[in-house]
Parts: sequence; C-alpha cells; structure tokens
Amino acid sequence: EDFLSLIFKAMMKDSLNSSHPVSSAVQSSEQIEEMFDALSYIKGASLLLMLKHYLTKDVFQAGIEVYLHNHNYGTAQSDDLWDSMNEITNGTLDVKKMMKTWIVQKGFPLVTVVRKGKIISVQQEKFLYRVEPENWTSDASYLWHIPLTYITNRCNFTHCTNSYLLDQKSGM
Repeated sequence: EDFLSLIFKAMMKDSLNSSHPVSSAVQSSEQIEEMFDALSYIKGASLLLMLKHYLTKDVFQAGIEVYLHNHNYGTAQSDDLWDSMNEITNGTLDVKKMMKTWIVQKGFPLVTVVRKGKIISVQQEKFLYRVEPENWTSDASYLWHIPLTYITNRCNFTHCTNSYLLDQKSGM
C-alpha cells in the first residue's frame, strides 16, 4: 500500500507540465541534484516493474544478470541496462527503443480503449492533470511504446496472457 501511495504521488507530480524526464543530459551539479528526486526514483521503479511484467519475470531476471555481469566493478549508463535486456530478448523486442520513450519524455500517457463488437481499438495521448500556462508545451509529439497485456474469455490471467505493444498514437 505504501508503494502504491508513492506511485500515485509521483504520477500526480509527473502529470504536471512542469515535470521532468527520468533521464536527461545535465550541465551542472545543481541539475544533477534536481534529477534525483522522488519522481525519478518512483517512476524509475514503476517502469522497471512494467518492463518485468511485459518481458516476464524469468526474462527480466536474466537481463538483470547479464547487466550485472557485464558491468561488474565498472560504470554503466541507462542504455547499458536496455542493451542487456535486448541481448536476452534476441532482437524480438527493442527494449532500448521502448524504454527511451518512457525515460526521456516527461509525463505519461492516457490510454483510451474502445470496444465495438469484437473490435478493440486503443489510443494514447499525453495525460495532463492541470495545464500550467507558464510551463506549457505542446504534447502533440509525445509518443510512448506502451506494453499492454490482456486476457480473453478463452483463458484466465494466470494461464494465458496476451500482449500488444502500442507504439503509435492508435491501434487495433
């Protein structure tokens, strides 16, 4: 419950246009200190949980092990983790491309799902809780690669989970 409460607080902060990306280039020590706030840590943890759920626990664990082995007693950058995950997925998913959409953009998407008979359509747009005129920027260019999982009436959640990567503004 505490983690969920932290996630909602971070999402509230991230839903403001005055938010910041999880990862960005910095020019000064002050900017470095600004980057290490609750938003960066909680959103970062949430993104790792999202990735773990999408890749499955075993694949995610294997990617973490490759990452730790490759960077044992060394330095690393965020791309190094995504490269390790790509190594494990054998090119079936470009984890780096997907995760970059989450860490270099501020905010998060609102996904709208519409069902018409047997056809399901999904659409994404940037979610803003409140527009702050002094910090407003257009959200038209925002696009996330959103891993969606779903079940159908032919299976239950523990045995048969389907996945879909929404990497456009809308899809079916």
